[in-house]
Amino acid sequence: MATVLRGRQREAARNDRAILEAARVVFLRDPDATMHRVAAEAGVGVGGLYRRYAGKEDLLRTICADGLRRSIAIGEAALADTDDPWSAFATYLERSVDAGVHQLTVRLAGRFALTDELVALTEQADSVAERVFRFARGAGVLRRDVTRTDLTFLSEQIAAIGLGDDVRTGELRHRYLRVLLDGLRSDATTMQLPGPPPTDEELARRWQRSDAAAG
Repeated sequence: MATVLRGRQREAARNDRAILEAARVVFLRDPDATMHRVAAEAGVGVGGLYRRYAGKEDLLRTICADGLRRSIAIGEAALADTDDPWSAFATYLERSVDAGVHQLTVRLAGRFALTDELVALTEQADSVAERVFRFARGAGVLRRDVTRTDLTFLSEQIAAIGLGDDVRTGELRHRYLRVLLDGLRSDATTMQLPGPPPTDEELARRWQRSDAAAG
């Protein structure tokens, strides 16, 4: 009996992962997509989808929580590369691009109400990102007039690149990320940046659910 239950648990875990990956693909392509489209992409019944998630907002929150956990893991791995601060910093940005971390903000910000869990995960992800930033800044490899919040917006610009072809999109994102990285090096600074960097409040404001999304 226990063996059967373990088998069912493995199957449930596979189904959960399939649903999350399908939902990520569907909603990043079209944030207004329905739960029916997610079920079709995942190859599961709509009833089974609703047994796992109460509705679209619940599923969107789960996707974003998963993305935040990925971001935290990427940052922690980068911080383990203590021999080369620039390599750690560049690797953090490159792996974040590959994981599509900032696509979630570009496509889904403001479309659902935040929970305490999401707020806590966001704070943890921000803390790890700050540690990666300070590691590079402390080593003197990062230009002095760039802040962590600047990096958030710059990363989102890279994430906004999309051609409908995953391979080509990935190539272009890494192409422009390389241009971005060259401009972030302390030894490449030629002009002072105009205007102040974005504030944490400005970043957070985008996740406040709009009236249109709430309706």
